[in-house]
Formats: sequence, C-alpha cells, structure tokens
Amino acid sequence: MLTILGFVMIATFLVLIMMKKMSPMAALVLIPALFCILVGQGAHLGDYVLKGIGDLAPTAAMLMFAIIYFGVMIDVGLFDPIVRGILKFCKADPVRVVVGTALLAAIVSLDGDGSTTFMITVSALYPLYKRLKMSLVVMTGVAATANGVMNTLPWGGPTARAATALKLDAGDIFVPMIPALAVGLVAVFALAYVLGRRERKRLGVLTLGDTRVVTEDADEEETELVLVGAGAGGKGGVPAGTQRGTGTGGAGTGSDADPDAATDSDAATDSDDGLQTLDPQRATLRPKLYWFNAALTLALLTLLILQVMPIPVLFLIGAALALTVNFPQMKDQKARVAAHAENVLNVSGMVFAAAVFTGVLTGTGMVEHMARWLVSGIPDALGPHMGIVTGVLSIPLTYFMSNDGFYFGIVPILAEAGAAHGVAPIEIARASLVGQALHMSSPLVPAVYVLVGMAKVEFGDHTKFTVKWAALTSLVVLCAGLLFGII
Repeated sequence: MLTILGFVMIATFLVLIMMKKMSPMAALVLIPALFCILVGQGAHLGDYVLKGIGDLAPTAAMLMFAIIYFGVMIDVGLFDPIVRGILKFCKADPVRVVVGTALLAAIVSLDGDGSTTFMITVSALYPLYKRLKMSLVVMTGVAATANGVMNTLPWGGPTARAATALKLDAGDIFVPMIPALAVGLVAVFALAYVLGRRERKRLGVLTLGDTRVVTEDADEEETELVLVGAGAGGKGGVPAGTQRGTGTGGAGTGSDADPDAATDSDAATDSDDGLQTLDPQRATLRPKLYWFNAALTLALLTLLILQVMPIPVLFLIGAALALTVNFPQMKDQKARVAAHAENVLNVSGMVFAAAVFTGVLTGTGMVEHMARWLVSGIPDALGPHMGIVTGVLSIPLTYFMSNDGFYFGIVPILAEAGAAHGVAPIEIARASLVGQALHMSSPLVPAVYVLVGMAKVEFGDHTKFTVKWAALTSLVVLCAGLLFGII
C-alpha cells in the first residue's frame, strides 16, 4: 500500500504543477500532508516535517547567503568581463546563445555547486534571452542538464556519496568514468546546438538594438554592453531586440509541445523589470576592489572544493566579508541585501516547502517501500548485468529521491545483488552516476528553484521541457560507459 501511495503522491504532485493547477510551493506542502493523513500517520506529520526541515535547513542557509554573495559580486562587476566575453561569442545568434549557455554552465559547474552555477548563468544570459525573445525554458533546460553531467565531479556530491556508501575510493569511481561523462557533455552541446537551431528558425535573423552585430568584416567593432540580471539592475530603458524573418516573438516559459507559443505571462514580462541592464557606469561597481573580489571568490570556491568547512558557513562568512569590504556604509549594505531579498525569500521558501515533501516521503516509509519494490522486481536473469540495471534505475530513482536516499539506501542493495552474480561494487558505483543529468531538475533539488526562480520560468514548464532531454543525456552516458567497457 505504501508503495502505491508513494507513486501516486509523486504523480499527483508532478501532474498538478505541470498543468499549473497549483504552485510548486503549495503542492510541495499540501499534497504530502494529505497523503500522510491517507496512510494513517497524520498524527506524526509534525515530526516528519520538522525532521525534513532539519535536514534541509543547512541547504536553505547555504542558498540564502550564496545568493547574497554572488549577487554582491555581480553588483560590483566581478563577472562583467566574463559576461562581455560570452556576449561577444553569442552576438545575436540564437545558436551561439544556447551553446554559450551550455558552455558557461559547464565551466561554472567546476565549483561543484549547482546553485552557484545557476545564479551566474542566469544572471549573465537572462537579459540576452529576453532581448532576443528566446524561450527561457531552453536556457533553464540546457543549464540544468549541463550542470547535471558536471555534478559527477568528486567534490560535487554523488561520487563522494557512492564512494562512502560502498567504501570505495572516489578517484577509482570517477576517473574511469571521464570518457563516458565527456560523451555526455558532448551530447549536451549537441542538444544546445539543435535547440539553438530551432530558436533561430522560430525567430528569424536577429539584431540587438544597442549592439552592432559583428559581420564578416573582422574590423567592425561590437559595442560592449554588459547585461546582467541582478537586484541592482536599473529598470527598463533598453529596447527589445529587433528581428527580421518569419518568426514571431515570445520569450516565454514555453513548452516542448509548442515552443513558439508566448504565454500571457510572457507578454506581461516583456517590458517588466526582468530585463535588467547593468550600466557599465553603475554606482555599485568597485573597480579598485576587483582583484580583492576575484581572490575572495577563488578562495571561497577552493575552500568549498576542499571541504575545509561546511558550505553554509563558508558562504555566510563570504557574504559578510563581501558586504563589509565593498560597502562599508551601513545603508549601502542594507540596500544590497534588500536588492536580493526577493530571490532569497523565494528560494528559501521553496526549500522549506520541499522539506515537507521529503519529510513525509521518508518518514512514512514510502520511499523505502518504493525502492525495495523496484529492486525486488529485477529478474534473476539480469543479475550478471546489474551494472546496466543500476544505470537505468538511477535515472528515475535519482529524480524521485534525494541523492542521500539513493546512494545510502538503494545503491548498497544493488551492490549486494550484483555481488551475488559476480558484479564488482565499483561497477555499481560508476553506473549509479548515470542519472545525474536528470537529477538536477528533480523537484527535490533545492538548486533547481534558484534556476527557475531567477529565470522567471514556471517549474512545471521547466519539467515538461527538460525531463526528456535530460533522461536522453543520461542514456547517452550509460551507452558510452558500456561502449568503453567502464560499466
């Protein structure tokens, strides 16, 4: 019964948010509360929720101060050179913009933190997508999938969990997987190219109102206009991109079934403060402190990778230092915090709402029963192929479960079943990384709410668009692993 109710609860949640019948925050709270009562454990709902909040509170704290830290770094101009470089590469070509999205997300993902990746990627490219009237779900889908592949880095989390759960060395798991993961990353760039071609076909030939597009004449200069979506951004004043061709506009949240369609919310936001252009002469710039901010960020990311201190503590200290050094005056510090308060509130609220969902799913025993039912359904004939089975199962299981639940609850069971048929635990560990491309779009991953929140995309739209592409990318990684004899 718990198995059936667990699947029904997850399906109900996904259907309601994809059909936009409920907001993700309301669905994350009300649906698990209802199902907790249905399984006869309503009296324990408070305990489950508090346990879930306790588990996710460090993540909420990390996201809160990470948003403030990177928001301040965007305000003071730390990423302006990177943004200018990306914009020079992208110009007004949708193909280059989408490929640039994958490239930027993959590069920033080297720090091992999805929230950081999404904040920087969206901040850099959101205004460009808006000006070119490109579909924002293309941006969120490509960024999430690229980050999912890169999330397998030893310091990113899944590899370390697999190593801990099976008592293996993280290097022994990750290094042999590099060729397969590289193929997965190539698949992401191929996906970006295809989606970019679709956007180019939909929109026609584009130009930017304030930026001359470089033509075949190599001597023609391009105006460097820094576009960054951040709390400090000035409003309006930037004309929308002009276009020629047969395509019609509509940035929109879109959907895969009809990516050309512009929703009502798109029309409402075409001229809103979502399109924020950071003036190269803005008052928050701190050019004299550029190298200090660069060194501080590098040190922060290094300490994060080395896990010298808990991540929330590192971002808390980093945010305090960034505010104090760049904005010594109290009123300026308050202004910077207020500028990013909306993002902080939205993301932290979603994390605590997700705590209700995970708390009930785990506390009632639904997730354990679901996992054991899936594992018990594996035929004995597939025993010698448990590596492949693990890779296939990792795709849905890491989407419906947290990484902790999967790697510490399911992977040991799969490894035990594989060992009975002569499959080494190291193969199970490597195969368990396959599903990470899809995992980063799971409703149980707090970072995805940073992505959709800053991009102003409905979570349901992001899910409908991204799931199939991310699942396909995971299958590419699995096939590459088999081809190279890694799995």
